Amino acid sequence: MIRESYRSVDDDELVRSSVEGDRFAFGEIVRRYQNMVARTVKGMLGDAVFAEDIGQEVFIKLYHSLPEFRGEAKLSTYIQKIAINLTLNELKRRKRFFSMFSQKGNNEMHEYDIPDQEHEKRNEASEVVNKALLQLDPKFRIIVMMRLLQGYSTKETAEILELPLGTVLSRLSRAQEQLKDILEKL
Repeated sequence: MIRESYRSVDDDELVRSSVEGDRFAFGEIVRRYQNMVARTVKGMLGDAVFAEDIGQEVFIKLYHSLPEFRGEAKLSTYIQKIAINLTLNELKRRKRFFSMFSQKGNNEMHEYDIPDQEHEKRNEASEVVNKALLQLDPKFRIIVMMRLLQGYSTKETAEILELPLGTVLSRLSRAQEQLKDILEKL
């Protein structure tokens, strides 16, 4: 299939081909970066119903902005920045909505199955950590997500978020302190 031939093509060539209208090239970009986007969006929003919509929005926005992409940063960095911005916009929108209607509650959907004990313990630990992360202010949560969960360096995190290096370091330190306090209470 034509799509297989794109697996070895570099990102710059995929961008050029996508801008020229090659939908298979853009499909390869989506394939390469969909997991990264999903980790970012779900990490910031939790397993919310909106996470999938935001993930799709990231690639729609990317598609429309590719002609302006100058290649000054890596494509992954550019996509990550779009994902972060759209996710932060969603968090702000939710905050306005919920404060406007003073609703409290969780609109997340959960699927339950009967796991074995080992699997159940891992899930419980993961659930506790996710709950703790969701209690962090988004400006701290995104730093933790990028640095500790996605493995970006401090410098890369600062570049993507357009923050000074010292700000990233101080937010990470404060986030870790807050997480420790939150986890002790849970």
